[in-house]
Amino acid sequence: MKDAIKNILKGAVIGVANIIPGVSGGTMAVSMGIYDKLIHCVTHIISEFKKSLKFLIPVGIGMVLALVGLSFVIEAAFEHFPAQTNLLFIGLILGGLPAIFKKVKGNTIRVSHIIPAVLFFVLVVGLAALGSGEGNDADLSFHVLNVIKFFGVGVIASATMVVPGVSGSMILMLMGYYQPIIETISTFVRALTTFDVPVLLQCCGILVPMGIGIVAGIVVIAKLIEIVFEKWPLLAYWAIIGLIVASPVAIILMSEFGTITVMSVLTSVVTFALGFAGAKLLGEE
Repeated sequence: MKDAIKNILKGAVIGVANIIPGVSGGTMAVSMGIYDKLIHCVTHIISEFKKSLKFLIPVGIGMVLALVGLSFVIEAAFEHFPAQTNLLFIGLILGGLPAIFKKVKGNTIRVSHIIPAVLFFVLVVGLAALGSGEGNDADLSFHVLNVIKFFGVGVIASATMVVPGVSGSMILMLMGYYQPIIETISTFVRALTTFDVPVLLQCCGILVPMGIGIVAGIVVIAKLIEIVFEKWPLLAYWAIIGLIVASPVAIILMSEFGTITVMSVLTSVVTFALGFAGAKLLGEE
């Protein structure tokens, strides 16, 4: 029971991260210390069905609860306390670095290790620099071509959820789907509470094909990542280090920090420390 509650909390952190531009759900999975296990359970869900579900279900519950419930809290937090909230997530991200450095500790650092770290750092920062808008350009009308498009968007979004350091929300912004998808989710939740069937069906026409794309993408990308970790583990971990170090830079580039005062700086230091400590605590097995 204790492990299940802990995994629900970890899933909640990952779920919230997936809706915040600049923050990567994959990075948070690394910071929470469950990335390797998450990939393994997804890729071995058939051969290790009960064991995989025992881990995936609590994490999934936490993600859903966060996406549906905490998203409103996070939205208010960013509106009223932008600096403190951003520093909380930066702390959560950087709190996972010590665990990653342990993976490469004791190995000689070579140029071949530094190259993937630098390349992925530049990739994330470059995407953040491009992602200045919230994305309002998507056509969400229901027809066959758009259903295929929603499926493709789901696949791309899933890849960014699985790959540490790359923000799914940030990619959706670049594609013009971020704001429309967020509004569709909010509309779906409101329609569910009033049981507005026509609106529910309209939202499902968007969310169902996208959801199928997300599931399909996660399975395929997770398998590819597992192969990379098996064949080139050191290169993979150095790439993740580059991605994690780049994530705070991406957040700074993409976020508003409000009016900077002495009090906001002091409270931001506190939230950073809480995030860092929280990531280390949840990352402990």
